[in-house]
Amino acid sequence: MRRPHTRLLAPAAVLVLATACGAEHADDGPGSAAPPPRTTVTDPPVDGVRITSVTLPTASPSPSVTPGRVRADPLPGTGDSGILAAYRVRNDGDAAMTYTVLFAFTTDTGAVMASKRVTVTGVAPGHSTTGTVEAGALAPGASPVTRVEVAEVTKVPADEAPSRTGPCPVSGVRLWADDGDAAMGLRVVGLHLENCGKRDYALDGYPKLTLLDDAREPVDGVRVLRGGTAIATGTGLDGPPAPLVLKPGESARSGLIWRNTTLSGTAINVPYVRVLARPGAAPVMLTPGLDLGTTGKLGVGAWKRAER
Repeated sequence: MRRPHTRLLAPAAVLVLATACGAEHADDGPGSAAPPPRTTVTDPPVDGVRITSVTLPTASPSPSVTPGRVRADPLPGTGDSGILAAYRVRNDGDAAMTYTVLFAFTTDTGAVMASKRVTVTGVAPGHSTTGTVEAGALAPGASPVTRVEVAEVTKVPADEAPSRTGPCPVSGVRLWADDGDAAMGLRVVGLHLENCGKRDYALDGYPKLTLLDDAREPVDGVRVLRGGTAIATGTGLDGPPAPLVLKPGESARSGLIWRNTTLSGTAINVPYVRVLARPGAAPVMLTPGLDLGTTGKLGVGAWKRAER
């Protein structure tokens, strides 16, 4: 059993800086547009994820920024910034993995103008997958984007990856976590289960949780308490469990609740949680990023039928 540890949350950045010394393009006549300039990136990968190039649609020098830097102007008539990054995901492990990557599009000073989360499913061991991620439309008045960072990488075994859409898993149910809610140090993340199969699915009780560290090894020193009232009331996770049967197409909900209060001692971070919906169920590994502070307590709600 590994002891609780502090997870460093500062992003490991893969950076790209576009300069104004890009290739020149010949004028092909009225209405012609130069191809978007693409900058090749050679920085090392971050946990298997490497940005290979960044494209800025229009390299127009701006007097309001540092000389030699460029800004990306919106594509005419679309509102889209046209900024995109190409990436490669390499799995050097011994099992197929599903990656979730948070990309940050930032300024020279590190201010984030846009962020995008991308899921890359089922990368086989010893294999690579490539793709692109777009910044999309930037907020009005946004500063020029000059860098792209791999801000966060999480990866889970492909056969334990959560699914919210797509083909129904072999288990006949989907299980996933939402983005959660936070207020005054209280954190709540919803757990959602959908019967996407062809048979009834019975639940009675609480999800079974295994808390895991960055290496996906069990974390000790945390008490998992049944019922949301063990942490706070009025969160929708109150009440005792009761048997329920989900018909095909029906859903249930549960949730995780904790406080990230930090007093004396070492703060505990739990990046991964393996969830069993019921005894004997197929495991699903979630990445809620539990920042438990120094409380050492996590509450879990009973399964309840989800309202339509």
